[in-house]
Amino acid sequence: MLDRIDRKIIEVLQQNSRASFVEIGKQIPLSASSARERIQKLEDLEIIKAYSLKVDHAKMGFGLEVFIMIKLFSGKLKSFMGAIDSFPEVKRASRITGSHNIHMKVVLKDQLHLQQFIDKLINYGEPTTHLILSELK
Repeated sequence: MLDRIDRKIIEVLQQNSRASFVEIGKQIPLSASSARERIQKLEDLEIIKAYSLKVDHAKMGFGLEVFIMIKLFSGKLKSFMGAIDSFPEVKRASRITGSHNIHMKVVLKDQLHLQQFIDKLINYGEPTTHLILSELK
């Protein structure tokens, strides 16, 4: 069971996954060695599964971010799930309930790249695209 200190450690790491044990300890407060031990325990319990990196895709030449929802054709779920890793444009994908089966966050260079990507997706189902104007949280 997580206590208040574990929850605070997770909160600090969500803000900055590169925070040192000393920095985390100062915010909790804990000694650096106690912070390290607690983080190791959270990793061992797989509560902390991975550390991530937030990238400015626009500065890397991918100025278009979109959400794409797909209503898969009957019998295409397994083939789509097998193909999803071959699409480097897809940064996040989830199976969802409702009229669509899949929800993805996708980064693309431009509208032409979007068109080409949609052309790949229509082999699996009917995509619906939503441009991301800005990220709020």
